[in-house]
Amino acid sequence: MTDANRGNWGSRIGFILAAVGSAVGLGNIWKFPYITGVYGGGAFVLVYLGCILLVGVPIMLAELIIGGRSKRNPVGAFRVLRSEKSPWQLTGWLGVASGFLILAYYSVIAGWSTAYIFKAIQGFSGTTEEIGAQFTNLQNSPLLTIFWHTVFMGLTIAIVIRGVQKGIERWSKILMPILVAILLGLSFYGIFFTSGGVKALSFLFKPNFSQLSAEAILSALGHAFFTLSLGMGAMITYGSYLKKEVNFSRTALTISLLDTVIALFAGIAIFSLVSQYNMEPSSGTGLIFTTLPVLFKETGVLISVPFFLLLTFAALTSAISLLEVVVSYFIDERRWSRTRSTLLLGGAIYLVGILCAAETLKVPFFGKQRSFFQIFDVITTNYMLPVGGLLICLFVGWVMKEKIPPLKSKASTIFYQLVIFILKFLTPVAVALVFLNKLEII
Repeated sequence: MTDANRGNWGSRIGFILAAVGSAVGLGNIWKFPYITGVYGGGAFVLVYLGCILLVGVPIMLAELIIGGRSKRNPVGAFRVLRSEKSPWQLTGWLGVASGFLILAYYSVIAGWSTAYIFKAIQGFSGTTEEIGAQFTNLQNSPLLTIFWHTVFMGLTIAIVIRGVQKGIERWSKILMPILVAILLGLSFYGIFFTSGGVKALSFLFKPNFSQLSAEAILSALGHAFFTLSLGMGAMITYGSYLKKEVNFSRTALTISLLDTVIALFAGIAIFSLVSQYNMEPSSGTGLIFTTLPVLFKETGVLISVPFFLLLTFAALTSAISLLEVVVSYFIDERRWSRTRSTLLLGGAIYLVGILCAAETLKVPFFGKQRSFFQIFDVITTNYMLPVGGLLICLFVGWVMKEKIPPLKSKASTIFYQLVIFILKFLTPVAVALVFLNKLEII
């Protein structure tokens, strides 16, 4: 199968926007503000930025190298770079399986976000308890959850089935600028038109190291890893569609930087609102669907509708990359057409997602009764992604030959070699700490 049959990016900017879209997801808009609130603000942000350089950039670089050199999906990449029977292919399989399971439950969350666009259009009204109960009712209604899961997966499949340039790249060029424009607009509103703007900036960027703990540092490490869609082969897949080798280190740094800036602006937008109405920034995982709708009752549809559009667009750009990881394997290795691969694999993920939508359906898992949503979340977040990220580090750092492509300047070469050094000696330790922390060993 030739590269032309696989598809390629039409432009570098298209690739960058798609890769940033893959990295920017619900974790940036929802989780980063939440955990920043939990761990006290500015000091956590500083540690997080350091973790991006220690974990995010090196593993991003490693995945781009693997994809760019092999021009194959995560499984085929390790076969091409190592050997036909190399056990390293299991790392690629881990990425494909992660993408499949994550999208199954991620689509359920994204479906909630899609539903809230229409709730926002109608306007939030009633008491605080009544507004909060809307989300509880949505969660506890399998039929409603499945409906919105269907809508979101339909959008994802419709984009991926069009291919790399006509589908993923074209829609990334549409969705990402809109996403950034909405986020900048909400941040501008928060800073200049609410009484909480100054307080939000102080909270995010004025460090208070007395609130920093070992738990906070481990959480920063973990989020730096998960926010960039690492360990699941998404960047391997996207890197494989590059027409020629690029400056991988600069590209990894650019994607990581843009992802981090978007997370910070999301923090500004959310904390401005939270501060204006004297609510706690660490109010829990219900911050997006229960706390903010109460505030949107006051701000109105001009703020609430763009916010949930932002959330849904961020989820969609990530979901596209998750489905593409799975689809690319069947296109490359099984020689299926893109239409067949997307419909069958997208359909399979959709059906598994229906299990995740049924929160009341619980089965025994490690001695507890858990829903499929909870099981897939635990398996992927605690085990599959950290192990996948660790193996990718070790492969590029210690196993793969000819890691450094020809570079135009001595400065670029030095920077590249520095990142590779970090990838070999520091990043594996950091990812191992993330893994052990998720297992609650440390």
